[in-house]
Amino acid sequence: MSVPWSGSGLPPAAAERMAEFKASGTWTSALSTGEFAAIRSVGFEPVGQVMGSAVFHIGRSGRFWGYHDCLFPGAGYGYSFGNVGTAPVALSGQGSPAAALVGVFDTARRTALQRMTAECAALGGDGVVSAALTMAPFAAQPNCLEFKVIGTAVRAQGQVRPRHPFTSHLDGQGFAKLVSSGWVPVELLVGMSIGVRHDDYRTRSQTYSWQNVEVTGWSQLIHEVRSDARRQLQLQGARQGGDGVIMAASDLRIWRESCLRARNRNNSEQEDHVAESTMVGTTIARFTTRREPPRTLSVMPLGDRGELLRRRLAAVASSPYGDRSEYRRLVQELSDLPD
Repeated sequence: MSVPWSGSGLPPAAAERMAEFKASGTWTSALSTGEFAAIRSVGFEPVGQVMGSAVFHIGRSGRFWGYHDCLFPGAGYGYSFGNVGTAPVALSGQGSPAAALVGVFDTARRTALQRMTAECAALGGDGVVSAALTMAPFAAQPNCLEFKVIGTAVRAQGQVRPRHPFTSHLDGQGFAKLVSSGWVPVELLVGMSIGVRHDDYRTRSQTYSWQNVEVTGWSQLIHEVRSDARRQLQLQGARQGGDGVIMAASDLRIWRESCLRARNRNNSEQEDHVAESTMVGTTIARFTTRREPPRTLSVMPLGDRGELLRRRLAAVASSPYGDRSEYRRLVQELSDLPD
């Protein structure tokens, strides 16, 4: 019989799975042999495979899919009037209607990550490596998406524990290299931006040209949406207290939509282009440890030291270019040798 769940904390099935792991004393992971060895080489042990998931319904906004509004005042008046000017890019990062859609995606991803982190904490882990984020349509249910993240929880062998488990896309070898070079992962981040641009008169003229020309409006669209996604990733990293971000993946999707504003003005032939940029990375922070005092190099003489000094003394004395100070130094060293 299923147990009712309020949506907070671990799902009942996940809580049961974590209890079974702890009771059995064994752990599972998706680590390769090399990754396992690399993690152990920097003082960590795997404690179990963990995951988090969330299914979100993406509702409508406005009369149509209002998230993809180009905001161009000249849309819908025909290509000879109003569309001669350059259409702007409506960016989610600048408060366009697409900001609400990006916000839903961000909430869904964070929910999945929080549930994976909760599983990690339930196993006594200090963080998650090799975390992989996916987003896919939910089977047989329109407008529903499943957000899922899976990784391997690890625990430090020492007594120092982080205040909050870290999450990272880095595999075992990458994690080991990061730690051995004085850095630690903080959190897995996703920067996302959606940009919408109306296909104005100039854009359509460039696409119909018989010459090789740049479609400047579309170049502007992909440049601004990528820049906005990168900016969102940097802002998230700064809020988490990271010193930098290691990129994992960057994806760009572009498609056409019938212009909402043109349809509202009974001109359904006009179109917009929509670009969606997603960047995944892990923010990292530098750490310092107590430095060991430098070790001195022990020099072991080969052969009898007295014999070596006498040979060198004889060579200096017999040479017409012998250095008198060198001669005196060798005599002193020879006299200081124990009998």
